[in-house]
Amino acid sequence: MITLFTNGFSPFARKVAMALEYKGLDFESIEGLSRHNRERLLKVNPRAEVPALLDDDICVVNSSEILAFLEHKYPARPIYPKGLNACVVARALERMADTAIDAIILNCSIWTWAIREDKEPPGLKECGQRDLDAIFARIEAMLGDFDTPLPFGHLTVAEFALWPHLTALRSMGLTLDASKYPRLHAWFIAMREHKTCLDDAQRTTNFMKTLKTNDEIERTKLFWRGDRVEWLLARGFHDWFYGEIKAGRVLWPEY
Repeated sequence: MITLFTNGFSPFARKVAMALEYKGLDFESIEGLSRHNRERLLKVNPRAEVPALLDDDICVVNSSEILAFLEHKYPARPIYPKGLNACVVARALERMADTAIDAIILNCSIWTWAIREDKEPPGLKECGQRDLDAIFARIEAMLGDFDTPLPFGHLTVAEFALWPHLTALRSMGLTLDASKYPRLHAWFIAMREHKTCLDDAQRTTNFMKTLKTNDEIERTKLFWRGDRVEWLLARGFHDWFYGEIKAGRVLWPEY
C-alpha cells in the first residue's frame, strides 16, 4: 500500500500526487502539514517536509526522488520521455520549476494565504515578474526543438513540476504573456486538457477555500528552505527577511 504525506498547497506534493494518479496507482493521502499529523510526518521525514512517500517498507522523500522511485518500481505508463535528449530536457525543466520558479511563486504568494499584518515589500511582485519572464524566455527557447503542444507526447515530470506554478500565476497578479512565449502558453493550454491536471486544480481550489478557516495548518510562522531564501536575499529583500527572523516567524527544517 502506498501512503503519501501531502499538502493541498505544496507544489511538490501536488507533483507527486499527479504522477501517482497518472500511473493509475492507488494511494492513501495524509495531510502531512496539519498539526494533528505532524508527529507521523516527523517519523518518516525529520525535516517535516512534504511530500514523503511510504511504499510497504520503503520510505522516499523529495519529490524528484519519489518520481524516480515510482518510475523504477512501476514502469507502466512512463513519466519520463523516451530518448536521452528529451529526458535531459524534461529533467532540466523539472529542476527549473522546483528551484527558480518555486522560489519566486512562494515568495510572491505569502500575502494571499498566510496570516500577515504587513504588506508585501515594495517591488517584490515586479521583481518576481521580471525573473519569471527571464525563466519563461529560457523555457520558450528549450521548446524550440519540439513541434507539438505537449513536447514529449504525454505528461511527464516536467508537466507535473510546472503545472502547479503556472496555475498560480493569475491569482497573484503575475502573468504568462502568450505573445512573448507562445510555445510555453500552448503547452500550458495542452496541460489543461488532461484530467490529471484538472483534478489537481480542483483539489487545490477546494483546499484553498478552507485554508483560512483551518486551524490545523500553520499560517503565522513560515517554513523556509534554500532556494526560497536565496531568491529573497539575491533580490535585495534581506531586511524584510531578517525582520521575519527577529520576529520569530521563521521555521527551519531539521536534519
